Amino acid sequence: MRVLGISAFYHDSAAALVEDGRIVAAAQEERFTRKKHDSGFPHRAVDFCLERAGVGLEEVDSVAFYDKPFLKFERLLETYLTFAPRGFASFRMAMPVWLREKLFQKDLLHKELRKHGPDFDWKNRLLFAEHHQSHAASAFYPSPFEEAVILTMDGVGEWTTASVAIGRGNSLEMIKEIHFPHSLGLLYSAFTYYTGFRVNSGEYKVMGLAPYGQPRYRDLILEKLVDLKDDGSFRLDQSYFDYCTGLTMTNGRFAQLFGGPARRPDEPLTPRHMDLAASIQAVTEEVMVRTSRHLATETGQRNLCLAGGVALNCVANGKILRDGRFDGLWVQPAAGDAGGALGAALTAYHRFHGRPRAVNGGGDAMAGAYLGPDFGQAEIERRLAAAGAKFSVLGEDETLQAAARALADGKALGWFQGRMEFGPRALGARSILGDARSSSMQKLLNLKVKYRESFRPFAPSVLGEDVSDWFELEGDSPYMLLVADVKKERRRAMTEAEKALFGIEKLNIVRSEIPAVTHVDYSARIQTVHANTNPRYHALISAFKALTGCPVIVNTSFNVRGEPIVCTPEDAWRCFMGTDIEVLVAGNCWLAKEDQDPALSLDYKNAFELD
Repeated sequence: MRVLGISAFYHDSAAALVEDGRIVAAAQEERFTRKKHDSGFPHRAVDFCLERAGVGLEEVDSVAFYDKPFLKFERLLETYLTFAPRGFASFRMAMPVWLREKLFQKDLLHKELRKHGPDFDWKNRLLFAEHHQSHAASAFYPSPFEEAVILTMDGVGEWTTASVAIGRGNSLEMIKEIHFPHSLGLLYSAFTYYTGFRVNSGEYKVMGLAPYGQPRYRDLILEKLVDLKDDGSFRLDQSYFDYCTGLTMTNGRFAQLFGGPARRPDEPLTPRHMDLAASIQAVTEEVMVRTSRHLATETGQRNLCLAGGVALNCVANGKILRDGRFDGLWVQPAAGDAGGALGAALTAYHRFHGRPRAVNGGGDAMAGAYLGPDFGQAEIERRLAAAGAKFSVLGEDETLQAAARALADGKALGWFQGRMEFGPRALGARSILGDARSSSMQKLLNLKVKYRESFRPFAPSVLGEDVSDWFELEGDSPYMLLVADVKKERRRAMTEAEKALFGIEKLNIVRSEIPAVTHVDYSARIQTVHANTNPRYHALISAFKALTGCPVIVNTSFNVRGEPIVCTPEDAWRCFMGTDIEVLVAGNCWLAKEDQDPALSLDYKNAFELD
């Protein structure tokens, strides 16, 4: 049995295909269209999934959509009626789009699906799951647990902003919900907006900025904005926000409470903005930890699964893990809306069609999240040659040894190998790599390769068997969704003068043996690398360890600021030629920057709209 899952029309559109319970393929539309957070119908992602399975749409048993549009429309109408006449301008802008497209989304889906299969029986094969049901399914069904409690938190689905479900076998029961407008995701996004970053993409920046500040506004947020209960449930005082009816996230009362207007994106960051980031991060962690503690006590479950956009807050995830209330914690790597496509497919397969679920013998069913397109060696060579690239083809071992040596020599290395990752993190298939021991690598990658803010941290990839020797983590973090501290014995003692530094001044202080991946609070967003899910990446880090004694390298996504992660060899070539990446390794093709035709260089710094 085959089920195609689709998420679309909000942000991060995606498609996923499940065949007899196995996840065959999954990809975001943005990777193909090169439009960040593409919200359109995922035609190219659908084509890829069908091609990967070797089938046409007519051979798919069901197509499942990740939410229920009519419930969303109901929420929009009720919200405007509740707040009327305030927000009429926003209502006037939103209604025509909803009436023209979204209210009749079933017909729109039919129209778009006909482009893939004119004879597809959409009346009997098109199914709809609720938004949070899709999220919960994406977290539980691929997890390694036979039973678990599932916590989903995001901005908003149809009505739900936070939900709890219990998963057993192939069943998934939703047991508890918090409804709009009370939303932890929207609260975090409000501070993202207020500190001058873009909602739905800048939340990572707020999380990365938080360690530079102090949580001076934490108590004020809990006193004025959030009525937080002991069990983690909460309500927000809507008099400080504008997201229900307006065109901004916050209002004048919010600005007055926190001492000034929202920061413009072109304005410098100040210690106040860092303190605001630290404060909302602290509140988010408090909500998530309180909620998880209560769920452990209330349900008696020993395993916890997380999904929804808030589950990408890896700092909070690390706090939940260290809190120790659960034996097992598993986070869906595509926890945001893209993962809803997979969740919809799994919901249809297990719940609608009643098919059994097989737990994957201690591992998860995501195949390391390597679920996207791949390219054979001959095809990589053909595509690179057509683009004008100059390269040599090395043997397997020669490629690994040369790449390890380049890293040890301090070079920034583009690494394009195997199947593309599903989700927002590069996990060693579409990555830019560097030497974690370098004190200048973070600044080099941020300013000359990624073209992004200097404060943003980079993640370490570490051999799974060595993680506990370098980080305060017992266990695995294969999807870069847990933060843990660098081991004390790997840290460098700070001088009194260094301890007195504040904000961005902290950035260039060497804190450990691996300064390029050690954040200012000694933390790191860890990816454990395993030979069974990515043997080539594991072999590369092993070769680097043999050269240097260090099993840790820098891993950041293969893209620049505002660009989707690269998908094809041509995408990798363009990014290589538009940045200061010194070496590109695509399959066994070796490309050195100095060998390339300078006339083919690109102005990549300004090629994409800033995120």
